[in-house]
Amino acid sequence: MTLPLIEQALAHADRLALIDDAGGHSYAALLAASACVASCLLGEEDDLREARVAFMVPPGFTYPVVQWGIWRAGGIAVPLCLAHPLPEIDYVLDDTGAVLLVAHPDYDALLRPAAEARGIRFVLTTDALHADVKPLPDVDPSRRAMILYTSGTTSKPKGVVTTHANIAAMVTSLVTAWGWQADDHILHVLPLHHAHGIVNVLLCALWAGAACEMLPAFEARTVWQCFVERPLTLFMAVPTIYGRLVWAWEEASAEEQARWSAACAKLRLMVSGSAALPVSVLTQWRSISGHTLLERYGMTEIGMALSNPLHGERCPGFVGRPLPGVQVRLVDEAGAVLDAEGSQGEIQVRGANVFLEYWGRADATEAAFTGDGWFKTGDVAVCEDGCYRILGRTSVDIIKTGGYKVSALEIEEVLRTHPAVRECAVVGVADPEWGERVCAAVICREGETVTLERLRPWAKQRLAPYKVPSRLLVLDALPRNVMGKVTKPAVRALFGEEGA
Repeated sequence: MTLPLIEQALAHADRLALIDDAGGHSYAALLAASACVASCLLGEEDDLREARVAFMVPPGFTYPVVQWGIWRAGGIAVPLCLAHPLPEIDYVLDDTGAVLLVAHPDYDALLRPAAEARGIRFVLTTDALHADVKPLPDVDPSRRAMILYTSGTTSKPKGVVTTHANIAAMVTSLVTAWGWQADDHILHVLPLHHAHGIVNVLLCALWAGAACEMLPAFEARTVWQCFVERPLTLFMAVPTIYGRLVWAWEEASAEEQARWSAACAKLRLMVSGSAALPVSVLTQWRSISGHTLLERYGMTEIGMALSNPLHGERCPGFVGRPLPGVQVRLVDEAGAVLDAEGSQGEIQVRGANVFLEYWGRADATEAAFTGDGWFKTGDVAVCEDGCYRILGRTSVDIIKTGGYKVSALEIEEVLRTHPAVRECAVVGVADPEWGERVCAAVICREGETVTLERLRPWAKQRLAPYKVPSRLLVLDALPRNVMGKVTKPAVRALFGEEGA
């Protein structure tokens, strides 16, 4: 049985699939090279039978070649983060029980000792790409395809297992909702160990027969230049990247600003996700580019579940309605379904897009689902006129203070409107009197400063008294993960160290 993604590629064999530093690569080249990798990984076997294959490959043509090679050989792909230190790589290798490790030569010195210490077969991409092609196994879409790891902000990272059928459901839903076509051309600047970069960008493009241009790393001026020079139609990024593009635009000459802004007009869609998009960034980007960023909601376990429309009004601060094939509901703390307009509750999701299991964690998998198959996201939202607005995660963004439940994301939106504040993160810190105190960490604009004594009176004019921060830290930078998302536990720890 041919995997759906491979069937799609066969239909687009002569089209341009990938662009990297080495130039353009066709779908036919991708299929041929991935067959070589699959043959190499098989060795004397006729099927890897869901063996876990970890791989570390930089952005470029070789990444999907290795990914597809693992899938075509019947293995489970386990992408490793390029930025992770060795202890985090060790954790993934041990947790998955990887039996194969594929590496680009740049990572030979880092990874070969880890493989040898565990008796894992180690393969360099340069060798795999030159293997003789042999018959490949039939791989049923119900098989496990990939293990991606959660961020581990509230516990040890868990391996999220998706099947080929799950991935196909995620991709086809987005291709339909966002109008992907074979003549699309997307610029890829996201990490490739995360669903945003893998599914939303790379696999959607390759499913549609489109062209995916991959940069080795994000650099703001390089991205702006690509907007000018390349025939792009789509761009997807995280809020931090859009913020840095705004900063680069503000620092550019008037001539560059005009050229950069005009270049955005040829793109048909720009999407933001993986973290809450500040309304201030949305407004700035719309002024610069003419695009109202399309916000959507998803997570590793479900791919995407909600999206603002491709055509029609996009509401700032809202992540839209359920995507095709995805069911979404809100429930209260007792698990009762909430139907009333404006009700606040936990998001639950059901559909073919939802993951199979947490690798090796049967108890965690069972706890993550209701008895009738709804996945408990742990995210709290409110639904207004059929559109969802995320209030935050129950564990990090919902602060219980003085008997009230408040959204850290709502407070952050208000604080970003302060003339001295460029960025901020709000957390709840344990307090014997209030349960939790509202605490804010901020980065000031150049030449500006702010104190708690000046911030509180300003905030009281815009927020209920129990939402006003009672502690403040002024920082040079906020702690972030590799996706650019602020790590709230690290922010909370800063207040403990500061001892305020």
